[in-house]
Amino acid sequence: MGGKVLLVAIVAAVLAGIILWLPLSDPAPVGIEHREAWTTSRVHGTPDPPDPFTTEVAFPEIRFDQPLEVTTVPGTNLIAVAERFGRIYVFENRPGVTEKHLFMDVGKPVYGLEFHPDFQENRYFYVSQVDHHTKELPEGSQLSRYRANPGHPLTGDRDSETVLLVWPSGGHNGGCIRFGPDGYLYLGTGDASGIADSLVTGQNPDDFPGSILRIDVNRPDPGKNYGIPPDNPYVGREGFRPEVWAYGLRQPWKFSFGPARRLWVGEIGQDLWEMIHIIEKGGNYGWSVMEATHPFRPERPLGPTPILPPLVEHSHTDFRSITGGYVYRGTRLESLADSYVYGDHDTGKIWSLDYDGTRVENLRQLADTLLRIVAIGQDQNNELLFLDFVGGQFHRLVPRPESPGQTADFPRLLSETGLFTSTGEMTPAPGLIPYSVNAALWSDHAAKERYIALPDLSQIEYDSVIYPQPAPGVPPGWKFPDGTVLVKTFSLEMERGNPDSLRRLETRLLHHERIPGTDEVGAQVWKGYVYLWNEEQTDAELLDSAGLDRAFTIREADGGTSEQTWRFPSRAECTLCHTTAAKYILGINTLQMNKDHDYGGVVANQLRTLDHLGVFTQPLPAPPEKLGRLVDYGNPDLETDLRARAYLHANCSHCHVKWGGGNADFQLIGSMPLEQTGIVDTVAAHGGFELDQPRLVVPGHPDRSIIPHRMAMLGLGRMPHIASNVVDEEGVRLVREWIRSLPVQQTRNRSKDGNGPG
Repeated sequence: MGGKVLLVAIVAAVLAGIILWLPLSDPAPVGIEHREAWTTSRVHGTPDPPDPFTTEVAFPEIRFDQPLEVTTVPGTNLIAVAERFGRIYVFENRPGVTEKHLFMDVGKPVYGLEFHPDFQENRYFYVSQVDHHTKELPEGSQLSRYRANPGHPLTGDRDSETVLLVWPSGGHNGGCIRFGPDGYLYLGTGDASGIADSLVTGQNPDDFPGSILRIDVNRPDPGKNYGIPPDNPYVGREGFRPEVWAYGLRQPWKFSFGPARRLWVGEIGQDLWEMIHIIEKGGNYGWSVMEATHPFRPERPLGPTPILPPLVEHSHTDFRSITGGYVYRGTRLESLADSYVYGDHDTGKIWSLDYDGTRVENLRQLADTLLRIVAIGQDQNNELLFLDFVGGQFHRLVPRPESPGQTADFPRLLSETGLFTSTGEMTPAPGLIPYSVNAALWSDHAAKERYIALPDLSQIEYDSVIYPQPAPGVPPGWKFPDGTVLVKTFSLEMERGNPDSLRRLETRLLHHERIPGTDEVGAQVWKGYVYLWNEEQTDAELLDSAGLDRAFTIREADGGTSEQTWRFPSRAECTLCHTTAAKYILGINTLQMNKDHDYGGVVANQLRTLDHLGVFTQPLPAPPEKLGRLVDYGNPDLETDLRARAYLHANCSHCHVKWGGGNADFQLIGSMPLEQTGIVDTVAAHGGFELDQPRLVVPGHPDRSIIPHRMAMLGLGRMPHIASNVVDEEGVRLVREWIRSLPVQQTRNRSKDGNGPG
């Protein structure tokens, strides 16, 4: 009777709002009862000498949607920008400018834009464009001339188009156009191929792809809309197109003319190298027999003229998608006078070099940014502007402010970082929080141990939104406090299947520290460092910035041995996965962290534990049971669809996401509806690999599907193309099984246009 009275009283109190919550049962467990402060950090600054420059936004109120090209309008103070999907805008080059206006919508992807030097008299401008809906067409790319309307604001007349040139479209379309000091128009074309110069056009000067072309737009030849300059190198020579000025180029991505009429070109390589060329009349630059100075397909037929080496080559430890720039002739940055300045789309690095006509000197890094440098412009004052593809804004170089303690005391040994009280025993320092993930990135059979190190009792700004994404430059994800260090140790079994044979290979740190005076895209700046474990397994030493490959002998289950090459990543390689689009941190987010973790015998949900410890600035928006999560793709008892989508999310989505590094326009976010990912029945942007009617994913037909095919490859064409040298056989089987289970539907022959220069 008393119990009934108590129950009635409790119900009445709840209804009256007096009691909001009553613990009628034991609360869910937490893995750590009390949070300790991490006070021992010695990870500050960087071990590398500070760069002389950083960047700042040049026009804070002006932003574009996936811009690809920038130029100036002769006779005006206007800067013109072409967006990927065909819109061309102009705005005034002045401080405080707040408005841009639409100059013209081409209606197709625009890769190049240039105004005639006599624009004020003839109103002509030139656009290189690509058919958006089809990829590999014999005439899918074209160079057109348009005329601008008079008046203010300045606008272009779309109906005034005159087609000058057409050439095949494919994965690499080039498209940069510039007037030379000789008055002729130069055009760069890519090899029109998805991968490995599949059309074998690089060494063939009898076609347009893979070349620099030179035409006369002022004096057309009979029956043409342009003329052939009589001093073009191959005029009248059999086996050559007379428009060809130079050939043997994979993807010339942006070029410019400098002093002494030198033509500077940035060429995007494929497997290992990026290049800077000074193009000579009639030059052959080697693709696809060579990649820079290194053999690529040496068995292929050579072109009819000798191969010339690049002026500079960068390995993929530093550069991944080079963007050509300009010889600096401005006045704002005196130390760069007469230096050629260029950048990289993938790593965000900006470099310069000096060239005296015979040799390169003073090759150096100017800035390490988080920008996706898709184009570099030179304004009316000869000042340089760096165009960011992701954030859609212009940035400029500024001298880096003095920042004490950048290099002197950065820990060179793992034991000096303040992360472990016993490095050999891997005993974490007080305040470090262990964690695990639902769907782990495949790391060539390695086991991983992970920790979060937040300075003192600092907190994380929680964000549960994964899809859809917000505005450009503001991707979703947790925001970490200044000084955060994320720790991951990789260990490899020296005897396959025997956990007692685990050997520590490396411990990677991701360090978040705001450097005074920097102006980077997004709210966070992260740097990656690798510590290489010694033979005694007592400590690990900081690896230099270039990275390292090392071979290990593994004893297999059948008693035999195999050799496995482990890649210790360079610091630039760390940025290829930990991108702005992926919010930098791949494993510490709601989808990955919403799981149970064994905290030394206490199994508890990680989100609930972090919430209990006050790690988040605000309480969780809902109980973990009601928040999103990925599944463990290694659990065979779960649905194949959930497992495969989790696998692709963990291993691929950091690049294959909007504004990511993957230069194909599809997304593999696990929480995104499949029909919106852009992979089903989609033609691949980088070739079909001789499969039967291939598409990225063909429901019911894994043998025709590009994604599992490239997962199963090694070497050229492998996906992922970094961070792995061993095929994940179980992962390939899972994705193939998933594709086989998808309902068969009629192929729609869709294609997607790439979202970067690659």
